[in-house]
Amino acid sequence: MKQIIQDLKTGEVTLVELPIPSVGKGKVLIKVKKSLISLGTEKMMLEFGKGGWLSKAKQQPDKVKMVLDKVKTDGLLPTIDTVMNKLSTPIPLGYSNVGEVTAVGSGVVKFKVGDRVISNGNHAEVVCVPENLCALVPDNVTDEDAVFTVVSAIALQGVRLASPTLGESVVVLGLGLIGLITVQLLRANGCNVIGFDMDPSKVALAEKFGAQAFETVDPVEVEKIVLGLNNEVGVDSVIITASTKSNDPIDLAPKICRHRGKVVLVGVVGLEINRTEFFKKEIQFQVSCSYGPGRYDSNYEQGGMDYPIGFVRWTENRNFCAILDLLKSGHLNFTGLISKQESFLNAPSIYKGLSDLKNILGFVLDYPTEIEVQNYISLNSSRRETSHPCIGIIGAGGFTSGTLLPALCKTSARIKSISSSNGLSSHNLAEKFKIEVNTTDYNSILQDDEIDTVIISTPHNSHGELVLKSLENGKNVFVEKPLALSLNEIDKIKQFYENSEVENLPNLMVGFNRRFSPLSTNLEEMLKKNSGTKAIVYTVNSGHIPMEHWIQDREVGGQRLIGEGCHFVDYLRFLVDSEVKTYSIIFADMASRDTFSINLKFKDGSIGVIHYFSNGNKSYPKEKIEVFCNGSIYTLDNFKALTSINPKGIKSVKKLSKQDKGHSEEINQFISAIKSGKESPISLNEIFEVSRICIELDSMG
Repeated sequence: MKQIIQDLKTGEVTLVELPIPSVGKGKVLIKVKKSLISLGTEKMMLEFGKGGWLSKAKQQPDKVKMVLDKVKTDGLLPTIDTVMNKLSTPIPLGYSNVGEVTAVGSGVVKFKVGDRVISNGNHAEVVCVPENLCALVPDNVTDEDAVFTVVSAIALQGVRLASPTLGESVVVLGLGLIGLITVQLLRANGCNVIGFDMDPSKVALAEKFGAQAFETVDPVEVEKIVLGLNNEVGVDSVIITASTKSNDPIDLAPKICRHRGKVVLVGVVGLEINRTEFFKKEIQFQVSCSYGPGRYDSNYEQGGMDYPIGFVRWTENRNFCAILDLLKSGHLNFTGLISKQESFLNAPSIYKGLSDLKNILGFVLDYPTEIEVQNYISLNSSRRETSHPCIGIIGAGGFTSGTLLPALCKTSARIKSISSSNGLSSHNLAEKFKIEVNTTDYNSILQDDEIDTVIISTPHNSHGELVLKSLENGKNVFVEKPLALSLNEIDKIKQFYENSEVENLPNLMVGFNRRFSPLSTNLEEMLKKNSGTKAIVYTVNSGHIPMEHWIQDREVGGQRLIGEGCHFVDYLRFLVDSEVKTYSIIFADMASRDTFSINLKFKDGSIGVIHYFSNGNKSYPKEKIEVFCNGSIYTLDNFKALTSINPKGIKSVKKLSKQDKGHSEEINQFISAIKSGKESPISLNEIFEVSRICIELDSMG
């Protein structure tokens, strides 16, 4: 199948060949018939991509601050690597289409194969979309009309926030596609609508839809017209659907509102608000969020959880359905809104000229009826002469891109396959790192006889199952932490090793990288020369992660104790080199469970405490380890500097030019172990011990 993607560095748009997405739980697979180019959003993305570094920075000041904070804590070079990796990842375009359901995932109840549906899927021949972001198309609604549904829901949400009542007067500033749909929705509510735009054809369409429309956006003229039509009182609401960097719309809106009127921003405009104008009339101002309640809530969109209708009447999905009902009844009419209709296969040339198009409303892409569908794509021939170790990678996220693959490419390993659920992220990495095969079916990796080693870097809830399946298929396994989220999964993996009759069992490695840092090696050597018991304080200034992030979901990410805390338990286990005898935990907040202290007592008498704090400041270094042992003190500062003070008070400092948390050395040692037939760099007993401790600590809370 083919999909449209954009290069964030250059703005270039291309059509790429991808395997079809895998159909996960709660997802719907759709063969697309038509999709709608959102000119405002997609032109903005094109302009962002074509802009230089300074232009990109000016458009995202919040991201600039994050970059500067990262420079302070991690150093310049690692920060540059992270930013470059982010910008080198192409993104999909599009979010409004109509098509036919070809498969449904487990748990889907609203749709069946053969249904005609709309979705917020991208511009692609096949899309996989969560159930809550799809809606059934009525029989009497054409594909040409249905394709406008998702974009129309943006207009509908803006109208809902204005809460118009019968007979009210509303101004619509900007009569583009969303503005013209807004006009119709307001007229359906029995409102008097006044519209403004510079394009005479759009003004004419607004008049056709029942508005009083004027060919001007001059603030003085608009104010004069509106007040003249409303007895100098002003209108009940102003809905801004324009797209401009100017502050004119936001300056004008309160001037043409009545006292206690409403201003709703749907479009994108300058937001330097003149408080006086809003203050003296007590004007309400609200920004509309896309399609409505549920947008950007992963529990609603990805998890399939709905909001009770008694508490949230109109969710984004109910807005989709409302638009389709209006089309079904004839109260909404998109005749005249399709300005251009072209083949999806001409996408690169279409986007190349998109910025030059003027006075265009709806631009519809038509899709081929027959497409090539497969779950793998061969991209590159082998870049390695050796066939061992031969790697298959499951998971193509930011960690795979920025950390695992650069480290693997420094080894002699042959990277044969990479998989992701959507096919796009794995395609990007396959192209960048010259990987031979891109697939959306990870089973093809497990069943490939050439592949002897599997790298797993997926959401945490899949780790246990994927590790066990890989081992049962005879593959060596490197899994990014944690090993699993439940004791049951750990027991099954352990039983595989205990009960197997195979002589040469595959290696298992968990991504506890910090013990492989060069400064960790130095610290370990110092501690081996010091025979006393150790007292260790490990402080982690982890930073805040929003509760809606997947890692905070106990079912998916295991929350921060299991998902990240295992790193630090492993590190103390490594430094002490003795089994953990007892352990306990204190949580600061049982609701968020992301600020806690862990106490460890080791069999050799050593003790350790891990302070994992999310309530600090990111400008402060993230990690600090202090070891007190037999009159000596060792301090490892953020894996950039190691300070030691011996019993005589003599101080020595070892510094690195940049932070090194050991990722490359970790991968190098793992691949070397496979190549030489040796055991993994971390023993199975330590892996199982640390993994079990973290899960049991979590249950203590």
